[in-house]
Amino acid sequence: MTLKRDTTIKGQITAVRGTVIDAWFENEMPSIDAALTCELHDEESTMAVVQSHLGNSSVRAIATGSTRGMCRGARVYCDGRPLRIPVGKQLVGRLIDLQGRPLDGGAELSWDESLPLHRTPPPPSFCLGLGDVYPTGIKVIDLFCPFTHGGRVAVFGGAGVGKTVVLTEFIHNAVATLKGIAVFAGIGERSREGLELWQELKDRGFMDRTAMIFGQMNEPPGARFLVGLAALSVAEHFRDVEKKDVLFLIDNVYRHVQAGMEVSGLLGRLPSRVGYQPTLAADIAALEERITATQHGDMISVQAIYVPADDYSDPAITHAFWHMDSSLVLSRDVAAEGLYPAVDPLASSSKALDPAVVGQRHYDVAQEARRALGRYEELKDLISMLGIDELSSEDRQLVGRARRLRNFLTQPFFVAEAFTGMRGRNVPVNVTVDGVKAILDGHCDAIPEEKLFMIGSLEEIQQTEQGKATSQ
Repeated sequence: MTLKRDTTIKGQITAVRGTVIDAWFENEMPSIDAALTCELHDEESTMAVVQSHLGNSSVRAIATGSTRGMCRGARVYCDGRPLRIPVGKQLVGRLIDLQGRPLDGGAELSWDESLPLHRTPPPPSFCLGLGDVYPTGIKVIDLFCPFTHGGRVAVFGGAGVGKTVVLTEFIHNAVATLKGIAVFAGIGERSREGLELWQELKDRGFMDRTAMIFGQMNEPPGARFLVGLAALSVAEHFRDVEKKDVLFLIDNVYRHVQAGMEVSGLLGRLPSRVGYQPTLAADIAALEERITATQHGDMISVQAIYVPADDYSDPAITHAFWHMDSSLVLSRDVAAEGLYPAVDPLASSSKALDPAVVGQRHYDVAQEARRALGRYEELKDLISMLGIDELSSEDRQLVGRARRLRNFLTQPFFVAEAFTGMRGRNVPVNVTVDGVKAILDGHCDAIPEEKLFMIGSLEEIQQTEQGKATSQ
């Protein structure tokens, strides 16, 4: 970045401690959240954001870039405005960082249209409530944890249980029929993950409806903490100014919390529970409360959230739960059994699973399926000790149907075709409900349970059998 000198407030660096910068201003102090342009060397600079006033005309700021080459006495410039990001149609098909710099090798962006990172949520009177069901094409989600227009959805899970795969499959299915814009916030992304997602969207021709904003894992905590807010400002512009429906995706909200924890520690704040920043609830709310549908346009958000040590009582996870309309919980035990997507239907929940939203039949089938799976979980220990033959005939029948149901709710993903060798399936909601109802009513009792594994609809079994009969 070339140093800009067309600014009004001037000062100098008095201390540099890692990415924490203290600066002194002679005439006027910049306000909290104001952006500072700090001199490095060879006419280069880095940006910082004011976090606190120290007194004696000094401020403390967190750098959003490397401070290598910065020294005491270096000049600081500030125009009094907060950190901003370019917005508008120019971002469609682009991959940028927090500073608005292209990461895709494309042309530089124009700053004629830009928005600050920190913005207030729209007033409640201007927001819209939950809308219609948003079909994902993923059976277990559509049945137990339906998404809605205008809703916030979280995919919770520990390390290696498939959060990013579920999120990427949702992107694949949603963007194919998307009439608006998808905005992806990569918070603390590994470069490999970012490259794979970018390449996947390019190969499938979806980048012409997508804008991506990344704060990579090797960047300072100040950049990682702000990149989610930057992506949200981009999404809000598409929603409120361009009047487009927005699909807002985040991977990973927990890294936003981690970056906030690092920033808090660098500023010397006393930690709260389990070492988290004392502003944990406010930090999460500042991001989540801006995610809403308004009278200008729709917005649905799907967010991956890492669960540390599979502990759902962790303060960061409980605070995130409060903001969600739908919570999809991925289970390590389910993944260990080879059932993918590894969704725990008994722990997942959605405000949309209501007869007034999904319809009475869908609601009744989902509740009946949940009862069957719950009873099966109760009997698993007994089966492992005594065997299934010791169960009553009624329980044996229920266990058989529950096992068939679990297999039926597995599904091959389009984004995993290269690894599984199986063609992906996108299953309509009504087909999912009909299939689950048939299994619960006993119409599939004669079908071996392994034939229900990794299929789309029940019709596939009939088609396979007919194909074998024809070939013979």
